[in-house]
Amino acid sequence: MKKALFAAAAFAVGFGSAAYAEGLKIGVSWASFQEERWKIDEAAMVAAIEGAGNTYVSADAESSSAKQLTDIEALITQGVDALIINAWDKDAIGPAIEAADNEGIPVVGYDRLIEDERTFYLTFDNIGVGRIIAETVKAVQPTGNYAIIKGDPGDPNAMFLLQGMMEVIGGDVEAGKIKIVGEAFSDGWKPENAQKNMEQILTANDNKVDAVLSENDGMAGGVVAALSAQGLVIPVGGQDGDLAAINRVARGTQTVSVWKDSRDLGKAAGEIASALAAGASLDSIDGAVKFSGGEKGIEMNAILLSPTPLTKDNLNVAIDGGHISKEQACEGAMAGVSGC
Repeated sequence: MKKALFAAAAFAVGFGSAAYAEGLKIGVSWASFQEERWKIDEAAMVAAIEGAGNTYVSADAESSSAKQLTDIEALITQGVDALIINAWDKDAIGPAIEAADNEGIPVVGYDRLIEDERTFYLTFDNIGVGRIIAETVKAVQPTGNYAIIKGDPGDPNAMFLLQGMMEVIGGDVEAGKIKIVGEAFSDGWKPENAQKNMEQILTANDNKVDAVLSENDGMAGGVVAALSAQGLVIPVGGQDGDLAAINRVARGTQTVSVWKDSRDLGKAAGEIASALAAGASLDSIDGAVKFSGGEKGIEMNAILLSPTPLTKDNLNVAIDGGHISKEQACEGAMAGVSGC
């Protein structure tokens, strides 16, 4: 069994100001680094872990459930004191959680839900993100033909985002004000798969699509490519605050990018994992709430951070926050964009 956890008396509860036990090892299993945002998450995570006097070790599953299980087994063998898992497949990750639990290693489910009461769930409010995407697009295009480009079917976030979107437009769909003329999952959240899905939706509807709800910015880029090939500029929503997406907002080809500041999420993960490694219980983390919104309805300890929608009216927020330079954000910007 893993070495005994540090005594609670030596630990001040709360990840924000905890007197961490130093010299611990935090293992991180990444599902895939294909999205630009994960590198931003990682930098903040490493800074928080090393700031607590601990060591960061990681592995990239490269979009493979089998490799992720092998990676986590290797991290456990290396003697990690806590694990942060960005799960590739919510259903396939079970044996890894069991293995960690058998060794007394606490687990943070990072950004993607691992529905197991033995894990601490840390993410942004993805149902809320879906609502924001739909609200912003609907404000620009309140009626007409909508397409929905969903993420990977194996990622619970795809359904959380869809749930939020439908909370906003569902009533208008029932009333006939909005018609969903196409809806498709995009394997791996890959832009090229989203582009193919959008091309098929455009073909099936003779290009008569008035708005698109895309579940992330990478896929929104694929959507915009498909629209541009047909000479179309219509409202498109996305999320992640990708640099290219922010520039598309400035140019007018994307309506909103919901910015989930990955620096905040990565920092929180590093602090929470350090706290758990030092002996904190899952329910003692400052700010933790009870979450039971998964398919199984399992109650878990969680923190859900709040996102920031970026539109042409407040793009300066991302610039002023140091997330993107003015030059990157404003290249080719249309008139009247905030911060440009």
